[in-house]
Amino acid sequence: MTENIFALLTQEVRGVLAALVPDLPPEALARVQVEPPRDAAHGDMATNAALIAAKPARMPPQKLAAALAEKLAALPMVTEATPAGPGFVNLRLDEDFLRAQLPAVLRAGEAYGDSTIGAGVRANVEYVSANPTGPMHVGHCRGAVVGDALANLLKKAGWDVTKEYYVNDAGNQVGALGWASYWRYLRAVTLDADEWNAENTEQRFGVTLQYRGDYLVAVGDALAERHGAGMMPRRVEGGTVPEEETLSAYAPALERGWLVKSAWLDTAREIAVAMMMAEIREDLALLGVEQDVFVSERSLVEAGAVEGAVRLLEDKGLLYEGVLEPPKGKTPDDWEPRPQTLFRATEFGDDVDRPLRKSDGTNTYFANDIAYHADKVGRGQELLIDVWGADHGGYVSRMQAAVRAVSDGRVPLEVVLCQIVHVMKAGEPVRMSKRAGTYITLRDLIEEVGRDAVRFTMLTRKSDAQMEFDLDKVVEQSRDNPVFYVQYAHARCRSVLRQAEAADAALVADLADVPLTALADPSEMALIRRLAAWPRSVEAAATAREPHRIAFYLADLAGDFHVLWNRGRDDSTLRFIRTEDRGATRARLALVAATATVIRSGLGVMGVTPVEEMR
Repeated sequence: MTENIFALLTQEVRGVLAALVPDLPPEALARVQVEPPRDAAHGDMATNAALIAAKPARMPPQKLAAALAEKLAALPMVTEATPAGPGFVNLRLDEDFLRAQLPAVLRAGEAYGDSTIGAGVRANVEYVSANPTGPMHVGHCRGAVVGDALANLLKKAGWDVTKEYYVNDAGNQVGALGWASYWRYLRAVTLDADEWNAENTEQRFGVTLQYRGDYLVAVGDALAERHGAGMMPRRVEGGTVPEEETLSAYAPALERGWLVKSAWLDTAREIAVAMMMAEIREDLALLGVEQDVFVSERSLVEAGAVEGAVRLLEDKGLLYEGVLEPPKGKTPDDWEPRPQTLFRATEFGDDVDRPLRKSDGTNTYFANDIAYHADKVGRGQELLIDVWGADHGGYVSRMQAAVRAVSDGRVPLEVVLCQIVHVMKAGEPVRMSKRAGTYITLRDLIEEVGRDAVRFTMLTRKSDAQMEFDLDKVVEQSRDNPVFYVQYAHARCRSVLRQAEAADAALVADLADVPLTALADPSEMALIRRLAAWPRSVEAAATAREPHRIAFYLADLAGDFHVLWNRGRDDSTLRFIRTEDRGATRARLALVAATATVIRSGLGVMGVTPVEEMR
């Protein structure tokens, strides 16, 4: 495992504190932290140890901080320890100790920053899970990037991660997709768009066509090629059909004198879902997202998973028949002023109990979702993380309650919410995609600015904050564009290393073993301190479930490197390659190589490809 100076110093501080306060409870000791101070002028590190231990030690925090500072100052890596505030101690670290982190970076490579805090816990990260009713759009894009980067981050921090996609291929929306696909089939097989226009079809069959985008033309063509005229509707008299076909007839169409078999709609739906999921996978691949597991909602329903989950809750005594009070404000779809089968969600932290079955005996969507999450628990997952759109925020507490119930509290469910993205160009909202009909597709966005710019930009803000995706800004070559700024830092590093190797290959050989005392300028030490902070940044971002922190860290790291680069332009003694001083050159090349390594490590978490040179 690579060097983590924060973990090392935390261990040292806890050891010193335990010696000063022998009876300190283990839970208090575990709360002791070492982190950078808010103001870098105060030192390299700060610890809250005296504040945590003051009450158990029955000592004033300031007095304990003074005693702790005296002991910490004696550590070999500490040059100064100063009490500060109500129970904090600021630490300044020995510069040789800091410089020694460069060999750790170079020997570990991109594995630098890997952690064991996840302890191998099996974590299931489910993200995207878009209904297979059309192409991926910009709204899906943010959740896809956040979920994928979070999964990468957790893996780097030591969790055993499964990336999952839940295919919502059951329910009304997919039924509507079947109708829309059948309509496209009619137009394809008859080659008569006027006869089978949307209005005529809706009037004849008693159905509203929800999906009219041109992306379903290919589905209609595929149905026509496979089935010919075999699924054409038939006119019937008096709304009657032969007895053997009665059960498969679609009632509203039949009432209007048209026989449309349910089996035909099922066929249209199945082919549409298969084609849409193939397209969704292609779009995700363009974005660099490849999930490990795809789970079909319909398959779970057909396998009896919903009934099994309901029985499980029933056996636990968590279901009852009751009538919910009418909610305040907007009435949700699952509320009925009549008896329903209710789940005792309030026993697990929810605001109200939740219906699993409607008064007509059919299951609610919530029942299906419980079955799906119970399936995850049954597969041995120990931590569930769902990435949802912010519009599903009201669904969080009930789902967390359900997971606590089915897992007996063993498996937590965490939900990461993603706000909407507004795509802008020249200061104006971007017009919708012609193919999709009503929105901007993910593919449109990638084709416009490229995968890496999309992924990086989506992580430049916290996921639950709204975002404007400015198409002009993400391709702008300036320090105001973090995508360019970070990539430019890596390209500059690689350029320096190529230049040195071309001049003398020995200059870049065995950089992990070179003396580093020549690295003494404040800008060099600032960059070293930033590199040494990478392992802690990984752990903090993973613990908070906030992959955007990685983008912030990389922007700061790039800024430190660009400052050093510019210093070398103004002061020739700080240039990376100095033919008259081979020792200083080798030391600085080690710093450059370590910087490039950490940038690649961070971009790897983000799923962004580092560039070798800027064009």
